[in-house]
Amino acid sequence: MIRRGNITEITHFILLGFSDFPRIKALLFVVFLVIYVITLTWNLSLLILIRMDSHLHTPMYFFLSNLSFLDICYVTSTAPKMLSDFFLEQHTITVVGCVVQYFFFATLGMSESCLMTAMAYDRYAAICNPLLYSSIMSPKLCVGMVLGSYMAGISGSVSQMCVMPQLHFCGPNVIHHFFCDMPQLLVLSCTDTFSAKLILAIITMIFAIINVLVILISYVYIVFSIMKFTTAKGRSKAFNTCASHLTAVSFFYTSSSFVYLNSSSGGSSNFDRLASVFYTVIVPMLNPLIYSLRNKEIKDALKRLQKKAGYC
Repeated sequence: MIRRGNITEITHFILLGFSDFPRIKALLFVVFLVIYVITLTWNLSLLILIRMDSHLHTPMYFFLSNLSFLDICYVTSTAPKMLSDFFLEQHTITVVGCVVQYFFFATLGMSESCLMTAMAYDRYAAICNPLLYSSIMSPKLCVGMVLGSYMAGISGSVSQMCVMPQLHFCGPNVIHHFFCDMPQLLVLSCTDTFSAKLILAIITMIFAIINVLVILISYVYIVFSIMKFTTAKGRSKAFNTCASHLTAVSFFYTSSSFVYLNSSSGGSSNFDRLASVFYTVIVPMLNPLIYSLRNKEIKDALKRLQKKAGYC
């Protein structure tokens, strides 16, 4: 602890994580470790496959490779600390370390939100304007949309970091979670959190509501365009190209929205933690599977890679 005037501030937080489940601690560690390894393996494999196969050098797979990169970084911002805490007697993290973890976690999460919106626009351009698709989704625009997603995520996190010096923590210092998130920090602050809550609300509105709204509008146009297709086969193919993205978006936003809309509790309930596990650990693992399972182009790329490896 450090003392500033008449206020004694804490220098460390205690992350309880899953310590309230001692009987299944070993099982939880194995499960989360396996999920983490699978997440890294699947996303890295998909990223390498897209990079190696020239047939996948299209806007859709350019966005997908960046999604895999973000998912690798996103899960790594929380999982290693969570896994190490299973073996540590004291699950501590410095206040500075907690803020840094949240900065990277928030940056990656908001960047992924924006990237999913860019992917929705890509599907809109492909289905609603197929003849102009190549000219609309130019390499310059694709790179700009990806860089814009990253910059938007960084800007959103920096905006929240600006109010962090106003928050002082003088106890208690126990976080009923497995990583540092803004709702828990606001609950533990012993100073006025109005500015921080206002910034968080604005950021949530920008990155959640606006992105979801853009995605919904894109898919309204997509559905209307698909219904104009003359053949059932054409409609089915078009719907299949969008189903993966819609599934990934639904998983990500449903679980994360529950946590942040219920932020008054600090996300400390078991159900809050379960929802957090889903969008921070499970969703990054599922994304490459969702996009690859019924994707003929990915399957064909794997066959070409296997054939090439066989010749070598």
